[in-house]
Amino acid sequence: MISKHLYLPWLIIALSTSPATAYISQSFSYDFYHQLALEYGDDATARAKRWQSLLESSKLSSEWDKVNKINNFFNREIIYKTDRELWKKHDYWASPAETIGQGMGDCEDFVIAKFFSLIALGIPEDKLRLMYVRHLKVNQPHMVLLYTENKTAKTVVLDNFNPQILPTSLRRDLKPIYSFNGQGLWTAKAKSRGKKVTNSRGVSAWRDLVTKIEKNNI
Repeated sequence: MISKHLYLPWLIIALSTSPATAYISQSFSYDFYHQLALEYGDDATARAKRWQSLLESSKLSSEWDKVNKINNFFNREIIYKTDRELWKKHDYWASPAETIGQGMGDCEDFVIAKFFSLIALGIPEDKLRLMYVRHLKVNQPHMVLLYTENKTAKTVVLDNFNPQILPTSLRRDLKPIYSFNGQGLWTAKAKSRGKKVTNSRGVSAWRDLVTKIEKNNI
């Protein structure tokens, strides 16, 4: 079982009503690094220190710079592996600390780590959505992170397969299915947020992830 010190701070960041950046330093505590080293080794500790350094140095950056830095960091630091290869499970949503510890993850793990990191940097949750898509080039289900700077801005895609951040209109290789964040879930439509729904595997997995972080049920 993984120590709660690897997970609880990120739940605090995600749910706090105070500025999220205030929690970055205390999240990377001695206990966090000690447990990370015990579970995953020195490479994981070095990776986590680079993560902390990025978050600390990006506090005053513009939102667009934060989005680019976080996207580039995880695309560079994390190696793609399927849940079957990594966790011996059909579907497993890793916490950001697990992904940093392993140095590997599938598309969902990339998105979750990017999402929580951007929340930690103070980007409002309503500007971010996790989106299930079908990757048409390989005809496989996939997940990406969407960012919309404001109501008049184009929504852009953060993707582990295509490192370039592009508007959704230019990602014709992706067929949207549905998107969600902590505030709800919507069926996907090309030019709108879509119809809000209540029941889906995505919502269920998201709730399970938050519960796992909160209860240390690893």
